[in-house]
Amino acid sequence: MPLLRLLALLLLISPLALAAWLWWTLLSPFTYDRPDHLPPIEPGSHAVFVYGTLRHAPVRWLVYGRVGDPQPAVLAGFRREGLDIAEAPGETVEGLVIEVDAAELARLDRYERLGLRYERVRVALAGGEEAWVYRRLGEAAEPEAPL
Repeated sequence: MPLLRLLALLLLISPLALAAWLWWTLLSPFTYDRPDHLPPIEPGSHAVFVYGTLRHAPVRWLVYGRVGDPQPAVLAGFRREGLDIAEAPGETVEGLVIEVDAAELARLDRYERLGLRYERVRVALAGGEEAWVYRRLGEAAEPEAPL
């Protein structure tokens, strides 16, 4: 009987622990400080090309609070390399374009750890439209782990 109670308690606590961890790592203002050297986010609508986890509606909802109406898009001249994209003439990366406002872009910046893990750059998509895309920073830009 005590084992069943323990299992039931674990089944109850596990989703709560997962939700708390996701909030802490993805949305918490306590785990990311926007670096001072980054320019301010311009007000208005922003097109963002996403090619990884943000292609999934539940992730978008968790990160910036809505699913949106993403449109399929292709980024020409690049290829995927793990969590990044690299210039590669003749190759393409398939993804989505999402439209976000300035506050939602700030939440995407927090999710991607702009200035710490990723940089946000403008690219021209295969259809001719421009969009932001997140690209990994080099290893030299990553902060050193404390001793």
